Amino acid sequence: MPKVKTHSGSKKRFQLTGTGKIKRKHAFKSHCLSKRKKTTKQKRNLTHCALVDKTNLPAIRKLLVI
Repeated sequence: MPKVKTHSGSKKRFQLTGTGKIKRKHAFKSHCLSKRKKTTKQKRNLTHCALVDKTNLPAIRKLLVI
């Protein structure tokens, strides 16, 4: 039986908390951040981390081999 490898992309994007939940970053924070596109409030709120929704947890756990 071969080893089960962790998905490299998921390894970089998700982080496990102490209680076993999975943290993620918000999307849409990489470009088009100029004054006309996104407000300061939008950009500030996208900075914070969020938890992965319970509907996506099984799929992400499989990718991370938890």
